[in-house]
Amino acid sequence: MTEISTEKLQYTGRFHQFGIYFRKFLRMFVYQSDWVVLPIGAVIAALVTFVVGNNMFVTQEGTTMGTFALTCVCVWNGFFNSIQVVCRERDIVKKEHRAGMHITSYILAHMAYQLILCFLQTLITLLICHVAGVHFPKPGVITKWGIVDMGITILLVTYAADIMALMVSCLVRNTTIAMTAMPFLLIYQLIFSGNFFDLGAADFIKVTTISHWGSDSLCVIGRYNEQPMVSLWNTLVQFKDADFYGEKPLLYVLQGVEKNGMLNDFLKWSGQNNLKPAYEAIPANVLPAWGAILLMIVIFTAVAVIALKFIDKDKR
Repeated sequence: MTEISTEKLQYTGRFHQFGIYFRKFLRMFVYQSDWVVLPIGAVIAALVTFVVGNNMFVTQEGTTMGTFALTCVCVWNGFFNSIQVVCRERDIVKKEHRAGMHITSYILAHMAYQLILCFLQTLITLLICHVAGVHFPKPGVITKWGIVDMGITILLVTYAADIMALMVSCLVRNTTIAMTAMPFLLIYQLIFSGNFFDLGAADFIKVTTISHWGSDSLCVIGRYNEQPMVSLWNTLVQFKDADFYGEKPLLYVLQGVEKNGMLNDFLKWSGQNNLKPAYEAIPANVLPAWGAILLMIVIFTAVAVIALKFIDKDKR
């Protein structure tokens, strides 16, 4: 790690220290292979989007599964970006803080640097989604373009996860503990998002997860309520050969629907009877989700700063 001279720190203000640390992190990106998070994130995004991308924003089921998977990619990228960045140089931070380093300058420099990483990861993710055949929503809900709304959401989710991991890195004492904590954080985001598991009495917990707000806003932007539903038809097809007193009524009905060219009408009808008010394509369903994610970023930042403020008293 590159250390900043303690003599220099004693005579620099917060703004100057911010610049010093920001340039340090940029050098680490080049010379200490921190850039590796970009290709790793690209591979993860490719693996997920090439599996679920074709049906995303095409059917309600594909949108639900695809947006949740994409949100998980963003959360993973954010965690991986910064889970070790502070704890791996904890002794250096402690020494420089005693010499006059401002914790706020150090954290804000990290945040600015991580924002650049998250922005690059967002561009890469959108490019991979395009290559994978994802049908981007054309009209936006907040802006004029759906891809812009989608990009903003992906950036916010990735950055919130990044700052959450940065907070954890400030709280723990070494990289081993940080990497041990990361899977538990990811599992928490997956299980308690409220998208695939019935949380019952614990349903209120979902509002504390980045994944909940991210996947919900992507479903709104992807116009979930305007898409057909295919699961009802697929379920009926599975029982088409069911025999009732020597007759197969479901088979006759399904054949009639297909023969008369009414399949698309049936799928649209199914979708219209599976509408979710939370997924209606209106700003009131997107802006609160973005606001919740921004609030989390503020909270994670405050905890990170407070944790490092007491680093001098850390006897671990």
